[in-house]
Amino acid sequence: MTQHLEIAEGIRLLDAFTAIASRAAAAILAVPDLNRRDKADRSPVTAADEAAEAVVLEGLARVLPGVPVVSEEAAGKSPPGILGNRFVLVDPLDGTRELLAGESEYTVNIALVVGGVPVIGVIGAPAFGQIWRGMAGHGAERLRLPAGAEPDDASERVAIRTRARPSDGVVAVVSRFHRDAGTDAYLDRIPNVQRMTCGSSIKFCRLAEGTADLYVRLTSISEWDVAAGHALVTAAGGTMTTLDGGPVPYGRPGFRVPGFVVRGDRSATHAG
Repeated sequence: MTQHLEIAEGIRLLDAFTAIASRAAAAILAVPDLNRRDKADRSPVTAADEAAEAVVLEGLARVLPGVPVVSEEAAGKSPPGILGNRFVLVDPLDGTRELLAGESEYTVNIALVVGGVPVIGVIGAPAFGQIWRGMAGHGAERLRLPAGAEPDDASERVAIRTRARPSDGVVAVVSRFHRDAGTDAYLDRIPNVQRMTCGSSIKFCRLAEGTADLYVRLTSISEWDVAAGHALVTAAGGTMTTLDGGPVPYGRPGFRVPGFVVRGDRSATHAG
């Protein structure tokens, strides 16, 4: 399989990550008091972030013993050392601002990176009772799964795929809280573009399930914010590249990726 991950192992990890994300979703929903604080970079963190991270780290330690895990909150306190060929990127609660604002678009993100490429991605949306997941070379799907339930208990399981670029204009997902003039200017150059506002990694989910076509970000972002979405969109038939069309790097010092473009249609031109 892609990047030397056997299919049987990949399926096992896909189910394991799904179960972990489901348990983390339940932990988020069970927090009675969010207890917001601001981190050094002025981004918010809550008791729900910490509860979800504890669940995810415990689960991954059992599923992948000895494999390095880079998780948003833990990495800020104690950056990991040498990663090796395989490591896991985790955002235990992506969209903390959405959660604090009473929005539903916040997620749990878990991704396996092999050889610098995200090959498995799981995104759970606690408020929706849904999980999107994908594995390179094996496709992607959306599960209707109550928070805390096991993958086999999904009430709905739907294969998803990105769509061909519409001839009458594209739908571009844009951030609710991180809009910038540069991205708007980029999108303005695309004929008949429609903007769909989304929070957190739900943006990747919309491309993967074929309800949007484009996601552009001109500035850098943490790897744990995008790795699961990158794997999901790729598994569903799309692409994610740097702004100049190159591969998106993972595992670099600081764990930041540069600006990028995500396209649902692999045949779409580089200009958008």
